[in-house]
Amino acid sequence: MGITSATRQKPSGKGTAQAHQPQGTGRQRAATQGTDLQRERILQAAAQLFAAQGYANTTMAQIVRALGVTKPFVYYYFRDKQEIFETLSWRPTVDCFTALDFAAGDPRRASEKVLEGIERLIRATIAHHPCAFFAYREPQVYRPEYVTAQKKLAHHFYDLLCPLLEEARRDGDLDFTETKITALAACSLPGFLYSWYRPDGRLSPEEVVIELTKLASRVIGLRSAKEPR
Repeated sequence: MGITSATRQKPSGKGTAQAHQPQGTGRQRAATQGTDLQRERILQAAAQLFAAQGYANTTMAQIVRALGVTKPFVYYYFRDKQEIFETLSWRPTVDCFTALDFAAGDPRRASEKVLEGIERLIRATIAHHPCAFFAYREPQVYRPEYVTAQKKLAHHFYDLLCPLLEEARRDGDLDFTETKITALAACSLPGFLYSWYRPDGRLSPEEVVIELTKLASRVIGLRSAKEPR
């Protein structure tokens, strides 16, 4: 999600995924079902505008007009458009970078976990279109605190992926040379979706997931059952 440094379960406890989630700084003090619905209205309208015309060309006034409300209504929930943009970006960041958070004691082979984790990463990127692409298109928008939290999640992901790759190689299931380069190369496939993916393209979202997962399996050197290990 804009960072390439080193199930749907999140890290345990108050772990990496939730500890640094951007907090609302508008006038809202307590969330309720009703206020959550209003926040979602704002986020959905803003997402469409950010996707269509970019961050710099989107104003709070435009978001207000799209919603048919007043500015105080929006400011009740969000401090400014940057907070809206970061909130929209954070959700795919968490889903993508917790894709390898399997249950403790998962008995499957490392190669199975690697493949499922990469598939989850690809699927989450597509499912969160267009918000998953904001970090790639406009990385300059985010506050330093947000970037730090994002990098922490990215490191969390790669700290799980690299040992799994090496274990799978020892098992004879994968064939590659450089662990980190292999990890980054495989995960760059969904990373470049922002430059070409269209939800209404020739392939359905599910077909894109399948194709990219196949390509990623080649990048990590997945051996077929017929190959000698």
